[in-house]
Amino acid sequence: MMAESPELVVPPIPACVERSFTSWDSTELFFRAWVPTMPAQKALVLFHRGHEHSGRFQQFVEDLSLEGIAVFAWDARGHGRSPGERGYASDFSCVIRDMDCFMRFISREYDIPFQEMIALGHSVGAVALAGWVHDYAPPLRAMILATPAFRVKLYIPFALSALRFRMLFGGKSFIKSYVKARMLTHDPVQAVQYESDSLISRSIATNVLLDLHDLSTRLVKDAAAIQAPTLLLTAGSDWVVKQSAQRQFFQRLSSSVKEMQEYPGFYHAILHEKDRHKPIARIRQFILERFAESPKSPNLLDADRQGYTREEFDALGKPLSSFSPRGLNFAIQRLSMKSICKLSDGIRLGWRTGFNSGESLDYVYANRSRGISPLGKLIDFFYLNAIGWRGIRIRKTHLQETLQEVIQILSAAGQPIRILDIASGPGRYLLETLDQFRALDISAALRDRSTTGLAAGQAIAIQMKLTNVTFTKGDAFDATSLAAIRPSPNVTIVSGLYELFPDNEKVRESLAGLAQSLQPGGYLLYTNQPWHPQMEMIARVLTHGDGSPWIMRRRTQVEMDQLVQSVGLEKMRMKIDPFGIFTVSMARKKRD
Repeated sequence: MMAESPELVVPPIPACVERSFTSWDSTELFFRAWVPTMPAQKALVLFHRGHEHSGRFQQFVEDLSLEGIAVFAWDARGHGRSPGERGYASDFSCVIRDMDCFMRFISREYDIPFQEMIALGHSVGAVALAGWVHDYAPPLRAMILATPAFRVKLYIPFALSALRFRMLFGGKSFIKSYVKARMLTHDPVQAVQYESDSLISRSIATNVLLDLHDLSTRLVKDAAAIQAPTLLLTAGSDWVVKQSAQRQFFQRLSSSVKEMQEYPGFYHAILHEKDRHKPIARIRQFILERFAESPKSPNLLDADRQGYTREEFDALGKPLSSFSPRGLNFAIQRLSMKSICKLSDGIRLGWRTGFNSGESLDYVYANRSRGISPLGKLIDFFYLNAIGWRGIRIRKTHLQETLQEVIQILSAAGQPIRILDIASGPGRYLLETLDQFRALDISAALRDRSTTGLAAGQAIAIQMKLTNVTFTKGDAFDATSLAAIRPSPNVTIVSGLYELFPDNEKVRESLAGLAQSLQPGGYLLYTNQPWHPQMEMIARVLTHGDGSPWIMRRRTQVEMDQLVQSVGLEKMRMKIDPFGIFTVSMARKKRD
């Protein structure tokens, strides 16, 4: 007589706990947590699709049946039980910033490092997740993208153009989704639940939809910047989003572990479909496989010598045929910039000192249109409002905000504040910050290789009656000189410098000198440019101060963070502009 096989024991699902966390702008956002009784050392974090909320994941969590793994799911702002106008955010980047705050909250509150987290996003949530991984470069164990909405199907001709035209008139506007439950799932029970769910809102703000499209365009083009292991799930009969963009994104991923799984006949709501057990089984297997491995981090310290950003840099250094369409286009741009456009004060300054000089940046920060004649002022207005310069001004704001945060941390600890900027130019942003904290024991040393920029900074300091700042000529890449700086700073700033130099060894030597001079427990504030939509125009039209072409090699945020980490500094947090061009990060030197 055969022995009966033992029954499969399914671990009990932890009870759902409802909580909230405080995001970057003090908004309290709602989330659900399924946390095991014993403290979990690993986590799965879920991000819902547009219009929906975290409660829609309850059955999914039960079906996954992950033993010993904590699961979290939020309600994005404007969704479910989180506050905000339904379907609205000031821009999509603030949703990604919410996501960063949420993940850091989970890591801190539940003592689970990013290396032990896997995140899953569905549809719009998948795009936000991919954006966070691309822009913020967290050391995530893996990500899962379910039917990511890289390209929403808009069945009305010229819909995007019409929506952009509508945004020119200002104010909020909303679009009601055309998608009915029967277009999302073949499961009649799930369709009824969707239609009757009072927390589901069909509206989405026009600006959010446009931002989603623009972010997706950037992510598909630059998917090679993403290194995290990735599982991408697509629906074979998706009425909502296009598979072509999903395939392009997947093909360009640099992830050492990546898999794209298509489910023929499935509609968009792949986690609520009739045969959802199939993708759920693959998701579960992927999660267990990734957690069974040791965390892997690709070494990008030699990305200046090989890889796609190096190939891009080399291509930009090769001249174009004057008879090619692109070559002719850039030749016309150069001609106009060197002739009629010199009526603009900003463009004339750029040709004289370099478009990336401290003087040019100071002019961009001032953001006041000037020129010869009304035409010159008009040209200057358009010059100052180029997307890169708009991003530069946001970078300045982010740098000042981060510096103020560090000053307040050190002040609260009763420490005197000693600031060093190794490539300051005039240093207007820093002088403005010093002016706000006159009551503190604070001083700053500004260094630069340009005596012109330092002289401009001295003039500003005299005008502001600041006596706690010094200006010294110095080489930002002389590690020995940097390491010998006294008094030792507890706040060091490198802004807009490393982006101009493609060589990683040069940057690493500079960072090593800074790390040596920085006090234990001190902070490094550093910038990066992981993306720029006008890279080729800048390389083929604009110049450095010496007249050579301004050719940049982009560093992915992963690469830049690894350079900082390689000299013993630990990244703590980061800010980025809505265009994804400039980042400002804070790192800390460990105490002895």
